[in-house]
Amino acid sequence: MSLRAMGLYGLLTLAFALADQLVKALVEAALPLHEKIDLLPFLALLHSRNTGIAFSMFSGMNGVGLSLVMAAVILFIGYLAMRTGAAQVWARLGFALILGGALGNLVDRLTNGFVTDYIYFHTPVWSFAIFNLADVFITVGAGLVILEEIVDWRRSRAARGGPTD
Repeated sequence: MSLRAMGLYGLLTLAFALADQLVKALVEAALPLHEKIDLLPFLALLHSRNTGIAFSMFSGMNGVGLSLVMAAVILFIGYLAMRTGAAQVWARLGFALILGGALGNLVDRLTNGFVTDYIYFHTPVWSFAIFNLADVFITVGAGLVILEEIVDWRRSRAARGGPTD
């Protein structure tokens, strides 16, 4: 990856992490812990604190250990991002989203000892995990990386004359 591209995607990563931190600061300041505000019949804001990682996995793990694992994952994702080709714009954007979300959650963990969550999908008989903007960034980013890989795979098969179905 060129130095210019690294700078651009680095700025995007920083912007995503800052957007996540801004929303979390608003939630912490304006929404009391465990208070729920219904937005739609299936969507609410619910201020929660997650001491684990995605879906509260590893919530019993030591905060320092969890932060070190997260930092190692961020470094690995950064390494993968550096290996993307210039034409892999969607994958590069995906990696910037993943890294921005991961950094936002890592900042929470290092400064607070937990991650602030607040998006709550639910029905009267079912509920999904409570999550935050950083988690959305990570999920959408992973989707973009996977999409780029599928498109690249199909293009390479078509170029070799193989079936694309």
